[in-house]
Amino acid sequence: MSDASPDTWFDAYLFDLDGTVYLGDELLPGAREMLADLRARGARTVFLSNNPTRDPDMYVTKLERLGIPVDRSEIVNTVVSTVAWLRAEHPGATVFPIAEPPLVRALEEAGVRISDDPAEIDIVIASYDRGFDYRKLQIAFDALWQHRRAMLVTTNPDRYCPFPGGRGEPDAAGIVAALEATTGVRCAANMGKPDRIMIDAVMSMLGPDVRSAVMVGDRLETDVRMAVNAGISSALVLTGDATRADVERCEPHLRPSFVIEGIGDLRPRQTLASPARTV
Repeated sequence: MSDASPDTWFDAYLFDLDGTVYLGDELLPGAREMLADLRARGARTVFLSNNPTRDPDMYVTKLERLGIPVDRSEIVNTVVSTVAWLRAEHPGATVFPIAEPPLVRALEEAGVRISDDPAEIDIVIASYDRGFDYRKLQIAFDALWQHRRAMLVTTNPDRYCPFPGGRGEPDAAGIVAALEATTGVRCAANMGKPDRIMIDAVMSMLGPDVRSAVMVGDRLETDVRMAVNAGISSALVLTGDATRADVERCEPHLRPSFVIEGIGDLRPRQTLASPARTV
């Protein structure tokens, strides 16, 4: 671990969004300039999020409003990875999404069959859902426990979603915990950071020509752990969730390659370092 900026440019930069590029509705210092610099150098940029309450178009709109032009293909969030996983691994499955409209809409547009009849549900998707209620819990419970036919999966493992000012909201992990506790069924797959499904989705986008990549984010358990799982470098920014004290307390294998104050500190220490290879 280095408590300083990297000493070289990378071929590809994988960016978490909230807490890394922006916080709430405010762009974080240095983000616009850093991203423009990376693109001018030919580095690949991909934006990752575990938040399933937005679809890629919503992220494009937000980033452009903040002054960062981005192509839809550069956005990979759990709406994207969930739909892709279902298409690849469970075509024809009937699902019950405990989820907000962006994910439900994406499933419908992809032709995934949705049902609230426990007798025909193959997969229960536990997601970040601020409309979660007892009715949804009962349907999922019946599909998982009474009929004993459904698989439980989640869009993301996050315990809470942070907001500016230190506030947070319960995230998908709370819904997974409720279902696991009441049914005894364990969650079989996670579509987000730090797990393989998200890693595979991103790495397939980058292709074999990308020889070096770095995951940039503000969370140890998702962003840094994903980098460890993918075998790439990691840069922890101190503009969101994690602190230096958290880094000191964490397991040695979860310590990031670099700890930087913010996204602007991704610029290498050696100002004359050669530019990233065009990929």
